[in-house]
Amino acid sequence: MTFSLVARCGRTGEIGAVISTSNLAVGSRCVYLKSGVGGFLTQHRTDPRLGPRGIALLQDGATAAEAMAAVVASTKDIGWRQLACVDRHGNTAFHHGDKIYSIRAECQAPGVVAIGNIIDNPEVPKAMVAAFTADPSLDIAERLLRAIEAGEAAGGETGTVHAAQMIAIGENSFPLFDLRIDYSETPLPDLRRLWERYRAEAAGFAVRVLDPDSVPPQQDLYDAAQARMKELGISYT
Repeated sequence: MTFSLVARCGRTGEIGAVISTSNLAVGSRCVYLKSGVGGFLTQHRTDPRLGPRGIALLQDGATAAEAMAAVVASTKDIGWRQLACVDRHGNTAFHHGDKIYSIRAECQAPGVVAIGNIIDNPEVPKAMVAAFTADPSLDIAERLLRAIEAGEAAGGETGTVHAAQMIAIGENSFPLFDLRIDYSETPLPDLRRLWERYRAEAAGFAVRVLDPDSVPPQQDLYDAAQARMKELGISYT
């Protein structure tokens, strides 16, 4: 009941993924990314152990195809799993388990792969890849959002979508963003609204990690904190 996409931006080297499903909290178990290494998706009767296994293989130097083959060969019950990955060079691979009883489909292009199961029609991943690759000059968040929106517009899944996640990682070990709609009647519009709210502060969150001394305190919070410390007789000087 899931459609998703993972990609490496050839312009920036950023790795990102977007996913939506009718179950709740999809962002907690299906998408795995590592800076400078690649991304791995695991879905359909999801086994969240497979994502870290795939990332470890990519980190050790395996190509996307090699990592996928190794995960498939070493996994019991692989017939129930649907997987996709992209490596640091933009190579992609996927797997459809033979026990997936619904429409299952994929689409690949340089640097990007989309997959889906229990979807309305096989064109859904194609629509996602077309939307992602249409304008490489856009930032990766906008490309991911357009991809998942195109997948829904092309038919989406056969059930009602309730959860979504969009995540990307750049040169640092922490994500550029990791936005999740764990349960909603309108998760994709909610995801876009959340990004529009988050994007204005995204750079600031990174600065707080990399150069916290350069970030001035919010004056109202600073004043309130100082007043409370004075009230309690606390001093750190």
